[in-house]
Amino acid sequence: MSTIYNQILKAKANPEASGEKLLAILLDPDKIDLDNIHRLIEKINQSPATHIFVGGSIVRANIIDELVSEIKKNCGLPIVLFPGNPSQISDKADAILFLSLISGRNSDYLIEHQVNAVPILKKTNLEVIPTGYILIESGAETAVERVSKTKPLSRNNQEYILQTAQAGEMLGKKLIYLEAGSGAKVSVSKEIITLVSQNINIPLIVGGGITDFSDIEKIHNAGADLVVIGTAFENNLNFFNQNL
Repeated sequence: MSTIYNQILKAKANPEASGEKLLAILLDPDKIDLDNIHRLIEKINQSPATHIFVGGSIVRANIIDELVSEIKKNCGLPIVLFPGNPSQISDKADAILFLSLISGRNSDYLIEHQVNAVPILKKTNLEVIPTGYILIESGAETAVERVSKTKPLSRNNQEYILQTAQAGEMLGKKLIYLEAGSGAKVSVSKEIITLVSQNINIPLIVGGGITDFSDIEKIHNAGADLVVIGTAFENNLNFFNQNL
């Protein structure tokens, strides 16, 4: 049985053969009403999403296990954890992006949270996918910036962004994630996406600041192997119905 990471690799190697562009809907447990979960799942099933990400920078609601279980009952998409800290790990998901915030220099988000997560992960069957997480300046202070107490990389310093992504690859990360952040005014530029995608050999994820369905296609065309949409879908569950 193919792992989630191998499926992403296959789509990167031959996107035409895969028959679909990879798209993840990011669900923040703090913004989910479990009483209306069936409507949410119905909208996800009607969307072109290929994956579901679950997590956030700050998760106060202790409903991740229940949320993942409810989704699995009525949706066949793989569920990947996108945790801000070890408390957001659920053994009911399929995989976890083992994130290291390599754009920042806060040791908690570079390695400390990861060390603390090991005893938890060892008790699960989650597929662990090492991911270099890079926060890009987006015109507004985002939740990631506030919580991690790190500054995003300047969108004008494209060479440094590329070097950071390449350093992540050399360190053994299996994915690079370019993030504009929740609440971003602008998404990661197509120029940055193209530069990074053409100069690394591992899959590239891009998220943040997406407000229109056409943005997804543009980001894919710029070189992203998987696009993540969160806020726009949270604010409007009919986002895909209006744009398909």
